[in-house]
Amino acid sequence: MGKRDYYEILGVPRQAGEDEIKKSYRQLALKYHPDRNPGDREAEEKFKEAAEAYEVLHDSQKRQLYDAYGHEGLRGSGFSGFRGFEDIFSSFGDIFQDFFSFGGFGGQAQQRTAERPGEDLLVTLHLTFEEAVSGTLKDVDLNTMVACSRCSGSGAEPGTKQTTCPACQGSGQVVQSQGFFRIATSCVRCQGTGRVLVSPCKQCQGQGRLREKRRVQVKVPAGVDSGTRLRLRGEGESGYRGGVSGDLYVRVEVAPHPTMERDGDNLYTKISISFLQAILGDTVEMPTLDGQKTLTVAPGTQPGEVVRFPGEGVPKLRGYGRGDLFVEVEVRIPKQVTPRQEELLREFMELEGEKESHKGKKWPWSRHKEHEKDTLSNVQPEMNPS
Repeated sequence: MGKRDYYEILGVPRQAGEDEIKKSYRQLALKYHPDRNPGDREAEEKFKEAAEAYEVLHDSQKRQLYDAYGHEGLRGSGFSGFRGFEDIFSSFGDIFQDFFSFGGFGGQAQQRTAERPGEDLLVTLHLTFEEAVSGTLKDVDLNTMVACSRCSGSGAEPGTKQTTCPACQGSGQVVQSQGFFRIATSCVRCQGTGRVLVSPCKQCQGQGRLREKRRVQVKVPAGVDSGTRLRLRGEGESGYRGGVSGDLYVRVEVAPHPTMERDGDNLYTKISISFLQAILGDTVEMPTLDGQKTLTVAPGTQPGEVVRFPGEGVPKLRGYGRGDLFVEVEVRIPKQVTPRQEELLREFMELEGEKESHKGKKWPWSRHKEHEKDTLSNVQPEMNPS
């Protein structure tokens, strides 16, 4: 019987791109691989057929020749079809390494390195409100893995060094033949590194590091807030056998301020004045992040009025400048007055005509409820189709 069309075998159109061809071949190779179908001759033949089709279609020159002259054109170029499992695995090892757990094919396993990077660390740093706004230096105590001082992190006893692994002869892998396959697995003796310690360090038992307490100074920039994460490169755990150290991540938690609230780079606070100061006007001292500031109360200031202090807020963590400080004015009304004070206030009320001109007004909540009622009355009920 003649050979099937390669595009038909892989189930792709003739204009298929390289990625589409490769994806289809992966699926077929996984489905018909001999290890997954032991003793199944039909699956083995389909596996060979798919491998041959992929070998042609993934090669631009062979594909061009096949598209022009078919199987006869390939025979004329010297291509004889399926070349055997070992050659297939050697050529397309990346295809199979994606979905088989073997260390490699045909001795293609990669040698490992003894060095491994250290782990990243995460700690929480508690700050006062002022420290977060102004910036500060803080010490953080860690209980972590540090490089062994005796062997300088190499894991070898001073005066000795590593030598070639006798089990794998320095290759880092052991190759075994199983049927059609030559399967490479990492050497157990040297963990795939190809090197072993002649005399492990007595202090760290060859690990190259020990667990110790260590203090790290953290520079906290001005303007951080709760949830901010600072990264200190190389301040995490020391690497294994000379590997690079991990990073230290510092998560900031900021305590609340007794009189100020923060929203982004802006600060909000309140100041209380007497009703006489509100009527007549005055100057009052108020605390800010930079010390006492003078607030000028204009005559006739109403309760709830807000005064803005530009540039008196929090320094911008990313960028330049600072936010603003907003001060809401609260007016104190005395609960008790002396007879003389009452007499003067009644006289003031008569002069102002306050009693006669007073008119009732709706409470804002009433307006809110009225608006809510109007809004609901405009909502049409949803009709279910019959």
